[in-house]
Amino acid sequence: AITGYRETERGLRGGAGRALLLRVTPAFPPRCPPRPSAHVLDLLPGGRVGPHVDSVKFCGCTIAGVSLLSPSVLRLRSLQDPQDWLELLLEPGSLYVLRGAARYEFTHEILPDEESFFGGLRVPRGRRVALIFRNDPSGENPPKTPPRT
Repeated sequence: AITGYRETERGLRGGAGRALLLRVTPAFPPRCPPRPSAHVLDLLPGGRVGPHVDSVKFCGCTIAGVSLLSPSVLRLRSLQDPQDWLELLLEPGSLYVLRGAARYEFTHEILPDEESFFGGLRVPRGRRVALIFRNDPSGENPPKTPPRT
């Protein structure tokens, strides 16, 4: 699903890491806080995050990402009706949150540079780093029939 990337998992130590975690925590339900680490995804200018729904085996009810370095376009597409889609412009420093229907009923993807348009305007995509926060799958109530990934 992902091409042209590097990734790692980083604990959020130190003052800056703890401050970032405190800023992201309100995006999560109180009973299901984010893990104390971030998944760091370093996407090269020619890289792509293909359409997917994060596995309910590894991710809880909320996914939050902080976009860094270059703007990118996030596309959400309905699993029920692929003609139903939405694109969001993710500016550097922006936070996106996937929960509820956006988490379970839509795929999400980062458009490759050649497809990167928003509102009819070209959004040149350079290197993109995302700090992705997730909560554990335990202690939540996912849909009765979560999508397969």
